[in-house]
Formats: sequence, C-alpha cells, structure tokens
Amino acid sequence: MIGGMNPPTMTVYGIPNCDTVKKARAWLSTQGVDYQFHDFKKQGVPAERLPQWIAALGWEKLLNRQGTTWRKLDAAVQAGVQDAASAMALMREQPSVIKRPVVEWPTGAITVGFDSARWSELRGPA
Repeated sequence: MIGGMNPPTMTVYGIPNCDTVKKARAWLSTQGVDYQFHDFKKQGVPAERLPQWIAALGWEKLLNRQGTTWRKLDAAVQAGVQDAASAMALMREQPSVIKRPVVEWPTGAITVGFDSARWSELRGPA
C-alpha cells in the first residue's frame, strides 16, 4: 500500500508447537489472512494485554485447566487460583496455562481457542 497505510493486522498469541495453534495458523494461511504471531515461549505474556483479555473473556475461560501444564502444578498452586488476580499471576509465571490461541482481531474482538465458523464471521468477507 502507498505510504505504509496497512490495515490493522490481527495478532495470534500462543505456542508454536500447540496443536490448536497449528490448526489456527494453517486456517489463517489458507484463508489468506495476514497476522502477527506472538510466541509466549520466546516473547512472554504481554503484561499490558492480559488484563484486557481477562476483561473480555473472563479468567475462567482463559485458564486452561485441561492442559498438561495445569495438571503438573502442585495442588496448592491450583487451589490458590480463585480470582482474576491469582489467575493473572499464574498466567504470567506459567504462560502455558493460558488457553490458546488468544487472538486480537482488527475489529477489536478477542477470542480464545480455534473455531473456524466463528473465525469466518469475525474475518468478514474475503
């Protein structure tokens, strides 16, 4: 585009070897959607974004209690996650407990997980 006026791009947050993230990224590629990828393992959890994700999605939806990382945590640590503040502290310390991918859409929507039907709606006409 002339003058570098690119439309806002979407950002996909996650871990590259996560199966759901792989599916999501493959779907975006086949749809021809431009996006930025933020790798939790290499770049960490963006501290300024986490409160917004929790506000938009709820900490319960963002915390992956089915994942290996959660199951490996000490029972006392698991029991200590009672509210948004304690969940956020754990997510900063252990990014792998965040359900993935977290996606920030150009429209301002924030989603977690991969749902091709919902993503088609959010993406809009090709």
